[in-house]
Amino acid sequence: MRVLLLGSGGREHALALRLAEDPTVEQVIAAPGNPGIAGVAELREVVATDPEAVAALAVEVAADLVVIGPEAPLVAGVADALRAKGIAVFGPSAEAAQLEGSKTFAKDVMTAAGVPTARAHTCTDEAGTAAALDEFGPPYVVKNDGLAAGKGVVVTEDRDAALRHAAECGRVVVEEYLAGPEVSLFVVTDGEAAVPLLPAQDFKRVGDGDSGPNTGGMGAYAPLPWAPSDLVDDVMRDVVHPTLVEMRRRGTPFAGLLYVGLAITADGPRVIEFNARFGDPETQVVLALLETPLAGLLHAAATGTLAEHPPLRWHDGAAVTVVVAAEGYPAPPRTGDVITGADRPGVIHAGTARRAADGALLSAGGRVLCGTATGPDLAAARDAAYELVRGITLAGSHHRGDIASSAIDGRITLPA
Repeated sequence: MRVLLLGSGGREHALALRLAEDPTVEQVIAAPGNPGIAGVAELREVVATDPEAVAALAVEVAADLVVIGPEAPLVAGVADALRAKGIAVFGPSAEAAQLEGSKTFAKDVMTAAGVPTARAHTCTDEAGTAAALDEFGPPYVVKNDGLAAGKGVVVTEDRDAALRHAAECGRVVVEEYLAGPEVSLFVVTDGEAAVPLLPAQDFKRVGDGDSGPNTGGMGAYAPLPWAPSDLVDDVMRDVVHPTLVEMRRRGTPFAGLLYVGLAITADGPRVIEFNARFGDPETQVVLALLETPLAGLLHAAATGTLAEHPPLRWHDGAAVTVVVAAEGYPAPPRTGDVITGADRPGVIHAGTARRAADGALLSAGGRVLCGTATGPDLAAARDAAYELVRGITLAGSHHRGDIASSAIDGRITLPA
């Protein structure tokens, strides 16, 4: 099988590593890829959000499967253009990807499907936003209605800050706050059959102790020793299957990766958000523990044969990833600094580039690298991940020092 992987971040490097390991894969081609991905794939240039350009590249490289990493190409209709050419693609149609592309659309689907979630209002002006904020009270939750690379959400006790964020976004969804630890559950689906992966937890705030502004994610771990034993079964029954049924009823079946962002509240799991693709950086830890070959699983979802795929196999132990971010992130980051120590197994490239003059590795984004490690338990995996991070040098970089600490220390409690 020849696999074309679309994207250039840490998620895509993690996907590329696992795709390249699959014995059924003859070659991985990544577009545009990054210097880390170049170690296991041929890199090609393409505008990832141009459906016709991506479809033409897939035909040129004779791809048997296209895996779309980021959300923007999905919303732009890249999967539709590929399917129109008869190419197997892992990723939903543009219409189905509105589960991520529009918070309002996602809420409409959840309501119709009876999915447990927060009460919410879509607001387009200050008066409507103010009324919604006052109805739900603090902490205030304001979400950009469109794509925002994981940084469109503000959760704050400051009503003025919530109003400012809404004004900057234009169209927003204001929600009631869901109290409880958060979980990311990835579900592979062909539109009917659905296979859950291991639940993970990520760290959205930039600073230790969940301080500072939201980011695209500063680290993650799996599995979750504190999670209820019936969590995945409950979410599949109450959230995933009803959502897939509703999407089929609308004539826009969802095939690809359904990312369910959850809060475990006193009333049980509640959906915070849906995404239409693998999450970053949770993908790094979930795939590190997946023993089943990845390409075969994604190809089954892309070709409507997921029900026939054998049960997933998982490695024992745990995985932890820690993001190394550039100076300034999550504000516009400093880029172009030389990186050393990134050539070791377990270091995932998220925002890197090669200097043309001498091939030096440079920072090229906000989240630059991820130290990803496995171990017999969470504590061992965490120690190994931080050992990788300590071996990386990048001027001005920063990372959180508390990834997975609360889980290891038994400090995560479920609301009663």
